[in-house]
Amino acid sequence: MDPKKKAITAAVVGTALGVGGLVVVAMPASAGDAPKLPAISAEDLVQSVMTADPGPFDGTVSVSNDLGLPAVGGAIPGMSALNVDSAHVFSDGTGKAKISLTNGASQETIVRDGTTVWDYHSSNNSATKTTIPADVATQHDMGAGELADPATATKELLAKVRENSTVSVDGTANVADRPAYELVFTPKPTERTLLREIRVAVDSQTRMPLRLSVLSNGTTAPALQVAFTDVKFAPQSADLFTFTPPQGAKVTEKTAKVDDQTKALADEAKQDTKLVGDGWDTVITGKVPADALSGKKPAGASGAEGRNADPQQLLSRFAKRVNGTWGSGYLFTTKVGGAVLTDDGRFAAGAVPEQVLYEALGQK
Repeated sequence: MDPKKKAITAAVVGTALGVGGLVVVAMPASAGDAPKLPAISAEDLVQSVMTADPGPFDGTVSVSNDLGLPAVGGAIPGMSALNVDSAHVFSDGTGKAKISLTNGASQETIVRDGTTVWDYHSSNNSATKTTIPADVATQHDMGAGELADPATATKELLAKVRENSTVSVDGTANVADRPAYELVFTPKPTERTLLREIRVAVDSQTRMPLRLSVLSNGTTAPALQVAFTDVKFAPQSADLFTFTPPQGAKVTEKTAKVDDQTKALADEAKQDTKLVGDGWDTVITGKVPADALSGKKPAGASGAEGRNADPQQLLSRFAKRVNGTWGSGYLFTTKVGGAVLTDDGRFAAGAVPEQVLYEALGQK
C-alpha cells in the first residue's frame, strides 16, 4: 500500500498534526462528473455547516499525507497514528461512538457509550475500561478528540480562519458517492502563512463536511488529506456501542478524574501557553515540561508510556540548529508549517514562515 494513502480515523486531525491550533488537511481528486446542485451563497453554506446535525452515521475515513515528516516511529506522540491502514467510524448521533482501527494484522477498537470508554488492542489482547463520572464529563469532553470526525474538525477550523479569509463556493464534487458543494477559504493578503487555501466538501443533503483539504504555497499536490471514502446516514444498531472483552483479555479498569495535581499542571500549562496573532498566522507559544528534553520518563510512566527515544538525539537528527535575538534552539519544518524549540524549553509553532515563529518567541 502507498504510504501516502493510509486510511485512518479523523482523530488524527485533532491530535497529530494541528499547527498552532489550526487543523491542516487536504483532499483527493473527486470521482466522476461534478453533480448539478442548487446555487447557494458562501455565507449560507458556512452557516449550514456550523449548525448541521446529521444524526447517526457510519463511514470509512481516509488520510493521505505528503508533509515530508521524518520516519521516527513511535518516538513522537501521534506519529504512529499515520501508519494505520484502515478505520471505520460509527456514531448514533447522540454522543455514542465507535472507532475500529486496523494496522496490518492488529486492530484497536475504541467504544464510548456516554459514561464508559473502552480501548481494546488485539495485538496483546488487552483492554482499558474508563468510567467517566458525570461531573468530569460536564467539565471535560472526555474522549471527544479520540472520537472525532471531519465534521467536528471542520467546525473547529472554521472558527480559526473564517474572519481572516475570503470565502467562496467553487462548484460541486462527488465525495463518498454523495453530491457535495466545494467551500473554499483563502487567506486574506495580510495573513502571513504557508497555506494557500483550505477546501471543505459539504454534503448537499445533511450539510455534514465529507472532506477537508489544504494546499500549501508552492505545491500542486495536497499536503495532508482527511475524507470519508464511504458514509451512510442511517440509524445504528445499539449493540455497536457496547463492548465485551474477548476471552482471556487483560482488562484494566480506571475512573476518569481531575485531581489537584492534574488541575495544577493544567493551570500551569495554561499560564505558560498563549496565542500570538490570529487567523491563518496564529502562532502558539509556551514552555515544555522540564523532563521533556531530558529523556526521563514522566512521573508514574513505565514501558510504552515512557520515552521511546532521546529527545536531544531526535532534535539533532531531524531539526536545524538556529539562533537569534530570541535565543537559540532547533527549527523543525514541514510543507505546511514549522516549530521552534529553544534550549531553555520555550516553543513556538504555526502554519507560518520561520521568521514569524522567531517574532512570536521574541514577544513578552
